Amino acid sequence: MSKYVPMISSGLAGPLGVLHLPRLWQKASLEAQGKLHADYPGIGKGYDSMVLAALHLDEAAVRAFIQTKPSYPQFEAWIKQQPGVKLDKATIYKNNAAILGYIHADATRHAILEANGLPDDGSVSPAAVDLNNLDDWGTFHKEVLS
Repeated sequence: MSKYVPMISSGLAGPLGVLHLPRLWQKASLEAQGKLHADYPGIGKGYDSMVLAALHLDEAAVRAFIQTKPSYPQFEAWIKQQPGVKLDKATIYKNNAAILGYIHADATRHAILEANGLPDDGSVSPAAVDLNNLDDWGTFHKEVLS
């Protein structure tokens, strides 16, 4: 069985406009099927937890629904039906700003840049979304293309 590197960026949103939500769906879906690359959590403590907390979604309920193998539009439709969910523009804006504004610790940034053969000299965006993309692409290249 193949294990997959999630390739949807945290910087992307679906129809609801929530950044990282499509990536959360992809990772949780792959994990539920035993197909997620070992270096990635299905629902982790970083952006995944930030999005769930912002929207007032229960992690266990999300995991249970993901077991039904929903498409992404079905996942968003389910979210809209959850009691207490917060999908107002202010909540989404704050979540998105937090996602885009997050900066990794120096050691994390350095490790990602080093793994990709890039200098840690300030020439690469320090934004976690951008560094995570580099990390995904590097892992994908190593595992699939080389």
